[in-house]
Amino acid sequence: MPQPDSSDRPALVLFSGGQDSTTCLFWALARFRSVHALGFHYGQKHAVETEQARAIAEKAGVPFEVINMEGTLSGSALTEHDKDVSAAHERNEDLPASFVPGRNALFLSTAASYAYNRGIHDLVGGMCQTDYSGYPDCRRVFIDAMQTSLSLAMDEDLRIHTPLMYLTKAETWKLASDLGTIAGCDVLETVRVMSHTDYNGDRSQLNEWGYGQLDNPASKLRAKGYREAKQKGWV
Repeated sequence: MPQPDSSDRPALVLFSGGQDSTTCLFWALARFRSVHALGFHYGQKHAVETEQARAIAEKAGVPFEVINMEGTLSGSALTEHDKDVSAAHERNEDLPASFVPGRNALFLSTAASYAYNRGIHDLVGGMCQTDYSGYPDCRRVFIDAMQTSLSLAMDEDLRIHTPLMYLTKAETWKLASDLGTIAGCDVLETVRVMSHTDYNGDRSQLNEWGYGQLDNPASKLRAKGYREAKQKGWV
């Protein structure tokens, strides 16, 4: 069955303030009638991302709310700050230490409840299974399962959009560039300078790919994608 025109609908963006969710915020602004943004504070080591999210949302004129979930999630180097974010996960050596068990399941469930009470049926998230850290809760099969489960739980047709799901990091940079100017913001420059990815919360140095240091997987992936996009003439 064809989907209704998204330009007639509001959307809720799961918004961390990172590269991916910032790109998704502007992607949603280009497609939906109105956009709300929802962030989560869960004790993450790089909590500065929430400050950046607030600044970006304000610049784009998007209502933004943060839900405090500190103490709810654990078992990750992002929530236990003494752990090495570049190491393997203590429970599964095939996953990075930065994996937060249950994070996207909790975030999507909370966002669905938040959206329901506001008459919103479209959620937008920056999950990606192409060029990522191997998190199992970023796979499309998981998103599809959550979409089905949450639609049943709410007894409504809920749609979870993941515009980056099959893009490499370089292609995500290209998408930001292709979006041009939205809500008075140069999307590429906003993503580059204002979004935050560095797992250690470092904003002491502005590089061509943004703020951070190449001492953690998130910054390395972001920088690698930018270099590839630059080589291909996308940025």
